[in-house]
Amino acid sequence: MKKYFLHDGTESSGPFDLEELKAKKITKSTPVWHEGLEKWKTAGEIESLETIFVVVPPPFNPLPNSTIKLEKKGRKKRILGLSKNTFFVVLGILIISIFTIVSNVFQENRSDEFEIRNHKTEVGNYQYIQQQNEIEEQKTQLALQEQLEAERVVKERKETINNRLLEIQTLLETNLNKLNDAKTKLEDANGFKILRTSDDRNEQISALENEIDLYNSEIEKLKKESSLLKLELEKIK
Repeated sequence: MKKYFLHDGTESSGPFDLEELKAKKITKSTPVWHEGLEKWKTAGEIESLETIFVVVPPPFNPLPNSTIKLEKKGRKKRILGLSKNTFFVVLGILIISIFTIVSNVFQENRSDEFEIRNHKTEVGNYQYIQQQNEIEEQKTQLALQEQLEAERVVKERKETINNRLLEIQTLLETNLNKLNDAKTKLEDANGFKILRTSDDRNEQISALENEIDLYNSEIEKLKKESSLLKLELEKIK
């Protein structure tokens, strides 16, 4: 027999069998879980719990025959406090009066109402056409503004990229010149030995090598940035 667990929003309780669940007077929205379920469900979603929600009507206690007969008899005699014949006479007069009044009013106002209705229809159609024209004009203006804005952004981005490419080209030339100078100095430092201690020579060579590495790294970064910018420029063209 399955065992069920309940959850009141704060903590869970259980396990309970079906009879215990009936005593709990749970509703179809009560969270319930049993073995085999991946997650909590409401009681109304679990087929095995359908039987505990069946509503059983109370036993029918018929009224005594004498009471029923008296009620029926009373209903036949009076309608809204009037006798049956009087009620229908009054009802007929009322219906005829209402029909006469409505007919007269309808005849008198039919032409005016027709003209008013036509005028309202014409005004409504005119206003609708005006609104549609305004909406279309707004859409056109918005589309034009969006297009101009997109073109402006693309133009500014192109200018930014081209300016940066010029800066990169200048920086590359500067760093290449510095690199060549450093390489020349390194060759001279390796060959020049007079009037220097070994430590001084090694220190100078190490400094020049570090300088060369720095220029090479900077040149590599600039080349990579230049490639990315050129690729972006191709895409936005």
